[in-house]
Amino acid sequence: VLLAAAVCTKAGKAIVSRQFVEMTRTRIEGLLAAFPKLMNTGKQHTFVETESVRYVYQPMEKLYMVLITTKNSNILEDLETLRLFSRVIPEYCRALEENEISEHCFDLIFAFDEIVALGYRENVNLAQIRTFTEMDSHEEKVFRAVRETQEREAKAEMRRKAKELQQARRDAERQGKKAPGFGGFGSSAVSGGTTAAMITETIIETEKPKVAPAPARPSGPSKALKLGAKGKEVDNFVDKLKSEGENIMTSVGKRSTEAAKVLAPPVNVESVHMKIEEKISLTCGRDGGLQNMELHGMIMLHISDEKFARIRLHVENEDKRGVQLQTHPNVDKKLFTAESQIGLKNPEKSFPINSDVGVLKWRLQTTEESFIPLTINCWPSESGSSCDVNIEYELQEESLELNDVVITIPLPSGVGAPVIGEIDGEYRHDSRRNLLEWCLPVIDAKNKSGSLEFSIAGQPNDFFPVQVSFVSKKNYCNIQVTKVTQVDGNSPVRFSTETTFLVDKYEIL
Repeated sequence: VLLAAAVCTKAGKAIVSRQFVEMTRTRIEGLLAAFPKLMNTGKQHTFVETESVRYVYQPMEKLYMVLITTKNSNILEDLETLRLFSRVIPEYCRALEENEISEHCFDLIFAFDEIVALGYRENVNLAQIRTFTEMDSHEEKVFRAVRETQEREAKAEMRRKAKELQQARRDAERQGKKAPGFGGFGSSAVSGGTTAAMITETIIETEKPKVAPAPARPSGPSKALKLGAKGKEVDNFVDKLKSEGENIMTSVGKRSTEAAKVLAPPVNVESVHMKIEEKISLTCGRDGGLQNMELHGMIMLHISDEKFARIRLHVENEDKRGVQLQTHPNVDKKLFTAESQIGLKNPEKSFPINSDVGVLKWRLQTTEESFIPLTINCWPSESGSSCDVNIEYELQEESLELNDVVITIPLPSGVGAPVIGEIDGEYRHDSRRNLLEWCLPVIDAKNKSGSLEFSIAGQPNDFFPVQVSFVSKKNYCNIQVTKVTQVDGNSPVRFSTETTFLVDKYEIL
């Protein structure tokens, strides 16, 4: 019977100890304190016996992994169990040090309980232990998938209802009644009823992954989607800050704090403000070759002053890659084609106030390798039982400046931390998810290439797919708004621009 499993120092001080039979604390501390004195330095044994118990141990740098068993237990089984215990510890601890063991003590105890139950070894391996401790459930995944399907169906039904509502508005306009709000751009109506605002706002939220920018919340008196009094207080506080001229940044997607700092909008936001946002989705082969690259961009217009509602945007398009442009149905397409200006079909009408309006979008799809903004070359090569991995990046589009670049390389499980050779930048090892994250603050023309070398036990296929994420304040397609003028008098209007370039998916398979 296995009495206890412990990690202790060379002096016999217990850091973590798990007893599998009834034992007092003083007894286990006494057994572990006596353990270093019983070891014979000249011999190569990995066990020590006393009159009552047997110690089976394995050195781990400055610590010992010790199993305390009865004298009549099978020592071969004990040694096999000891090896499994020793492999579990690096799964939860980055370094085999006292502080690290203490920090992850409960994780280790839960894992120990999966190996031994009531003093007897369970028939488990390292992968099963990880699954059990993480409580990974197939039934839960199925339930979540079913729930997501139901949510998608509900949102599709909501979209259908919203179209019916918009049709009703159009019919009301034809009959000469006043239509509620500015429905043509799909923005949430200020003067529409509660249901109208809720449905329209739901559409915007549903379609957010498809279009690049995140629409701002309507500032009108819509009562939809209010979640309790606390949220109301926060909204009132934010509105108060906005009225005092403070700039409040809304989060777009899942970004880190650093990324949010990089993509902070300009300090002086004018009454006419534009967001130019692009998202890239790219898949490359590990041996070279672009499988698919798709880029979506959009210009969102936000007007906060009614006197600047009748304007035209002068767009400069210097892209030479064959980007497909598309204007909003309410925008005068002939004017845009002839003079590269964005204005409404009816010049007497105004753009909506205090709402983000998509006026121009573009799309680029290609398999041309020269269009890849950042190339990644990952080269794993086997050397004996380990694998040497060389990975390098090169910025092909030198006009870009990429911030907070993270190149994520998967690692084989149960083999500990990688040994880093040379590195440009910094790295993080996530032992829980078995990932190596190569972090680079900036990649630009001055810092266009770099490399990372590391070695770890594994096969070449273990290190794919490599994933890349970054943010940038320069867009990939050279499409900019150079001037804004009023429809009457053609006088120039001051405006501000906020440009973002984000990653939707960037994989090397």
